[in-house]
Parts: sequence; structure tokens; C-alpha cells
Amino acid sequence: MAMPIRYKCRHCETEIGQLPFDSIDDQFLKKHEITQEEQHIYIKNGAEGDYTVQCICEECQDSLQKFPNYYALKKWIQ
Repeated sequence: MAMPIRYKCRHCETEIGQLPFDSIDDQFLKKHEITQEEQHIYIKNGAEGDYTVQCICEECQDSLQKFPNYYALKKWIQ
């Protein structure tokens, strides 16, 4: 059974969306321009064989643009 790949904001943890891929393969990585090093940082494997891509939502992106000092904080949303 194919499970979707979920996209989740790494700051506020809001689920942004899902794509109907059943695996992280070379085609997926090429489409998203993700290197293997970035894959280890931004793509997490779930316990049930699912995948979550850590990205950023529009609201958090806007906040970071308005307050660039937030980049220095590991966790800036309380």
C-alpha cells in the first residue's frame, strides 16, 4: 500500500500537504533538488514506513523575513 509523503513545517509543525509518492527515490530527489546530505536532514522516516519532509510554511517564512534574528534561535515558536 502506497503511503503519501507528508510536508510539515519544521518550525510550527503544521502539515502543509501530501503527495502520492510511495517512496523516496532518485526521481523524487531530482524533482525536489535534494542532495543526499539534505535528505538526512530534511526527510524523516516514520515508524509505519511513511515519510515526512521538513520544510517551512508561508507564515513562518514571513516571520523569518520580518525578524531575521529568529534564524539564530533553535526553537523560536513557543
